Amino acid sequence: MHANTRNYLVVTGGYWAFTITDGAIRMLVVLYFHLLGYSPFEVAMLFLFYEVFGIVTNLVGGWLGARIGLNLTMHIGMGLQVVALAMLTVPDAWLSVPYVMLAQALSGIAKDLNKMSAKATVKTLTGAGGESRLFKYVAILTGSKNALKGLGFFVGAALLEWIGFRGALALLAGTLLAVLIATALMLPQGVGKMKSKPKFTQVFSNTPAINWLSAARFFLFGARDVWFVVGLPVFLYAVLGWSFMQVGGFLASWIIGYGFVQASAPRLLRRGHAGQGPGGGTARLWALILAALPTGIALALMQGWPPGPVLVVGLILFGIAFAINSAVHSYLILAYSDFEKVSMNVGFYYMANAGGRLAGTVLSGLIYQTQGLEGCLWWSAGFVLAAWALSWRLPEVEATPRTADSAGV
Repeated sequence: MHANTRNYLVVTGGYWAFTITDGAIRMLVVLYFHLLGYSPFEVAMLFLFYEVFGIVTNLVGGWLGARIGLNLTMHIGMGLQVVALAMLTVPDAWLSVPYVMLAQALSGIAKDLNKMSAKATVKTLTGAGGESRLFKYVAILTGSKNALKGLGFFVGAALLEWIGFRGALALLAGTLLAVLIATALMLPQGVGKMKSKPKFTQVFSNTPAINWLSAARFFLFGARDVWFVVGLPVFLYAVLGWSFMQVGGFLASWIIGYGFVQASAPRLLRRGHAGQGPGGGTARLWALILAALPTGIALALMQGWPPGPVLVVGLILFGIAFAINSAVHSYLILAYSDFEKVSMNVGFYYMANAGGRLAGTVLSGLIYQTQGLEGCLWWSAGFVLAAWALSWRLPEVEATPRTADSAGV
């Protein structure tokens, strides 16, 4: 097996293990703290720092990866997740809101360090000129991550019932620690490390395409979370009368399906020119398709159509279109980046991604409370149209030559 392929598989395996723990810890915290009598608002507050620190981590993490190597930042992320899991095994009397928010802050830092490192590493392990190969690799990595995060929801709930809250946390922490040790031994040193030490100011990209793509990414993920995070689950539970298990199971299944579509995006978007990946035109087309879906769902609800079938069918179609949009963006950030600065560009891009998630999360609760689910859907459509407008500045992708020296491998 070629060394780069082997390293890609090691990185992917480590990312998968981390992702399952990321989904599981979220489900464990939601269910267990609900059982402890925490209010819905208090449970929501537990995840505030998780999202906030994601913005900071992506900004700093890319710069850090360029200085010390992507494999090291990935393993720092794994180590922080082990610490976050261990922090929650303390007695119930210690589990105050600030304490758990701190643990979730560490988990958020860990998640974004791991994600940034894994995705930037794909660029360094893929030969330039093979843009369709790069698209395939990043789509598989990203799509499988989302599917496994959904699986992590089920793992967390199952472990809580099987061995209890602290037993589940201990098992997850021990497993991830073993994966950390294994990947540290198997991966080469210095992947993605720049020869010169970059200044912190260099984290802000001076490549126009990356800046426009990052702005589009902010609105793309804001468009999902502005109705998906609060408005949709509350509507399903409070208006349609679904049980907690039905709501959680449906949303977890949606995330898994979304991940499979994302991993399949290269086959769904197969182009006529061999070795050519998607470009700005593909991003614009699929943003326009996506914008039509929340618009259609909102109009159907306003016309009095049965909300259950409308939302189920609408969510499935939205998930397919959103997954393809996300896969195209995830490919373009790597395609637009050169090998020397890939980690900083990916970090900057995912900072915008985290900012969009945070804005969507906050707006989802506010807009649902003031304008209902239809209002959330109209805001979603507006956010997608903003991403579409920004995508007009995205160029097509041109293959660039790659040297082993510039790859940092």
